[in-house]
Amino acid sequence: MADTSQIKEHMDVIGADGVHVGTVDHIDGNRIKLTKADSGQGSHKGHHHYISSGLIAEVEGDKVRLSANADVAITFEEEK
Repeated sequence: MADTSQIKEHMDVIGADGVHVGTVDHIDGNRIKLTKADSGQGSHKGHHHYISSGLIAEVEGDKVRLSANADVAITFEEEK
């Protein structure tokens, strides 16, 4: 598991394929809380989504790169 202490607010979260998944709101336990702006459409809109830190491959510069492609990573998102 990656060192989440390097993850800061407003960092881009990208899939292994380089596609934008979301923007970090903050770290909440062992999960990345994404901003509401990245919450999607329809019933997903307007609330935060979370990504498990287990999906983090590395933190590089101002980006959090996941070990899964974006289209797969979003299927692991948790909603609140």
